[in-house]
Amino acid sequence: MAPSLSSLSSLGIKLPIRTSFSLIRLSHYHHHHNRQPKPISSCRCYHPTSRLPVPKRRTTTISLLPSTLSFSRSFSQSSSITSNNAAEIPTLHHFIINAQASLTSSPSSQTLSDQSNILGIVDHFTIHVLPILKVEWTSLVPASETLPMGRIYHETYGCQMNVNDMEIVLSIMKKAGYSEVVEVPESAEIIFINTCAIRDNAEQKVWQRLNYFWFLKRHWKSNVAIGRSQSVHPPKVVVLGCMAERLKDKILDADKMVDVVCGPDAYRDLPRLLEEVDYGQKGINTLLSLEETYADISPVRISKNSVGAFVSVMRGCNNMCSFCIVPFTRGRERSRPVESIVREVAELWKEGVKEVTLLGQNVNSYNDASGAEEEVESGADWKFSEGFSSTCKVKKMGQRFADLLDHLAVQFPEMRFRYTSPHPKDFPDELLYVMRDRYNICKSIHLPAQTGSTTVLERMRRGYSREAYLDLVQKIRRIIPDVGLSSDFICGFCGETEEEHKDTVSLMKAVGYDMAYMFAYSMREKTHAHRNYVDDVPDAVKQRRLTELIAAFRESTGPCFDIQIGTTQLVLVEGPNKRAPDTELIGKSHRGHRVSFGNLPVPDRDCYDGKRNPRVGDFVEVRISKSSRASLFGEALAITKLSSFYNSVRDEDVAYANTT
Repeated sequence: MAPSLSSLSSLGIKLPIRTSFSLIRLSHYHHHHNRQPKPISSCRCYHPTSRLPVPKRRTTTISLLPSTLSFSRSFSQSSSITSNNAAEIPTLHHFIINAQASLTSSPSSQTLSDQSNILGIVDHFTIHVLPILKVEWTSLVPASETLPMGRIYHETYGCQMNVNDMEIVLSIMKKAGYSEVVEVPESAEIIFINTCAIRDNAEQKVWQRLNYFWFLKRHWKSNVAIGRSQSVHPPKVVVLGCMAERLKDKILDADKMVDVVCGPDAYRDLPRLLEEVDYGQKGINTLLSLEETYADISPVRISKNSVGAFVSVMRGCNNMCSFCIVPFTRGRERSRPVESIVREVAELWKEGVKEVTLLGQNVNSYNDASGAEEEVESGADWKFSEGFSSTCKVKKMGQRFADLLDHLAVQFPEMRFRYTSPHPKDFPDELLYVMRDRYNICKSIHLPAQTGSTTVLERMRRGYSREAYLDLVQKIRRIIPDVGLSSDFICGFCGETEEEHKDTVSLMKAVGYDMAYMFAYSMREKTHAHRNYVDDVPDAVKQRRLTELIAAFRESTGPCFDIQIGTTQLVLVEGPNKRAPDTELIGKSHRGHRVSFGNLPVPDRDCYDGKRNPRVGDFVEVRISKSSRASLFGEALAITKLSSFYNSVRDEDVAYANTT
C-alpha cells in the first residue's frame, strides 16, 4: 500500500511553501502532532531544473523518523548556501540518491521493514509529489525571472498520419508546460523528429538530420560562442514515430545521438521521458497499444492559416501485407468513437476550417464498436468489396466508415470531407452510395493497387486478384461517374518477373489515374517478405521498371484532366498561386485537382449584390479553360456556398431532364 502524503513528513526535507501551498495534508499533519515549522533564514531555494536562484520564502522542516534518516541533517546543512557556489546546489534528485545511499550504508541500524517502508515513501515522493513541488517552485519565481520549460522545434517525415501525430504531440507538450515552438533547431532546447519507416529513403533522410542535431548538441558551447546556436542548453533530441519503434536499439546506441525514443502509442509519456534525461537516463517507450487513439486530445494545428485539416479516426492496421512494416510499428487497428470525431470536427469548423481529411492506416476499415455489447461470429455481416478477402477477423462490429461519413456530411453541410488511406477490400456498396449521395464528400478515391499482377498480389498477401481490382474500378465509376482515382505502386517486389512488371504497366494504362505514387521496393525488417522471400530484383532493374511505370502514368493521366475542360468546378481557395502570387489564386476541386484562376472581383451569390476578390477559404465557381498533366486553369465566375452550388447543379440537371 502506498504511503499517505502525510507520511512524507518523515523525509526531513526543507520545502519552500506559500500560504496557499497545495499539499494541505502536510500542514494538517504538523498541526495534529503539535510540531511547528522551523524557519531557516539562510535557506535559498532553486528551481530543480534550471538551478536559478529565487527569492527567499518561508520554509518548513518536516522531521519524522530522524534516527532512520541520518542523511537528512547533512542535506539540510548543505542547502544553506549562497549564489557563489551554485554548482553545488542540491536538487531533489540529490535528495533521493542520498536517501537510498543512507538506507544501504548502515543496514545493522535498520530493520528490513523500516527500509522497505522508507523506500516506499521515497518512491511515492518521486512519483506523486515531485511534479507538484516543481509546479510550486516555478510559481515562486517572479515573472521577470521565469524561463520557459524548453522551446520545441519539430520536423515530420512520411504520411499525413505523422503530421497529425505531431499535432497531438504538441498538444501533450503544451499541456505539460512546453508552449513555445521555434522555426529553427538552433533555437530549440527540445528537437522532435517524427519518422517514417515505410521506405529506406525516408530513413536515410532521418539519419542525416540526426547527424546535424547531434552536432548542435555535441558542440553546443562553440556553436553558441560563434552565434550558430541560440538555445539555453544543449538540445534534447527526441525520435518519434515508426522508425522509433523499428530501430529503437540502433538509435539509442548511435553515439549518444538521441536522448528519447518514443513510439506512436506512447506520446502521452513524453513529458516523463524528457524528465528522465535530466537525471542522466535515456528515455524510451515504444510499447504498442490495443486501445490508444488519443481521442480526448485536441491537436495543436501546425498550419495555423490553413483552410484544411487532418483528423485521425483510427490507428493501426490488421492487413499484414507481406511488404509492409505498418502493423509492426503502428500496431493493430482501433477506432475512435464517432462522438469524439464529431467533437473535433466541430472545433475545426469554429476555427474556419472548410475541408477535413479523415486519416487512418486503413481508414475505410473504421469500426466504432464502443457501443457494441455482444461479440459476433468472426466476420459475420462484415461486408468487403466483391471478390476481396482478408485474414483479419472482426470480433465486434459497430458503426462502419460509411456511417461515420454520412454522419459528418449531414452534421456539417458547408464542410468538405476527404479520406486517406483506404484499402480496396473495404469498399462495400453502402460506402459508394454515401459518397454519391452526399455532395460534401469529395468524389476522390485513393485505391492502392501496388501491382497489376495477380501472382505478385498473392505474394504480397493483398487478398484480391487483378481482375477483382478492375471490377471494383468499374463499379466505382458506374456509381460515382465523376470520381477521381489515385493509387500506389511498388516496382521490383521480390521475385517480380518482366511479365509481371508488364501487367502493372498495362493496369496503369487501363485504369487511367488522376494521381499515382510509385516507388522502387525496399525490404523492411520484421515483415513477412523479410522472413520468407528474397529481395532478388537488382536495383538497376527496379529503377528501370519504375521509369517505365512513371512514363505509362504520364501517358494515361492526361485524359483525366482534359475531360474537365468546359466544365464548372467548385474550388476551395487555398492561397496565392506561387507562380503568380500577385495575380492568381489556387485551390482544389472535389476530385483533388489543382485549379488556378485570376484574382479578380466576382459576384458573391450568397452575401450581397456587389463584387469582391475571392479570399482564402472561399468556395469559388471556376470555368475550366485549359489543362496540363498536373493542374487545371480557368476563370472565376462567382463566390458561393458549398450547398448552394450543388443545389443549383441539381436544379439544372432536373431542368435538362424535363426538356429531353
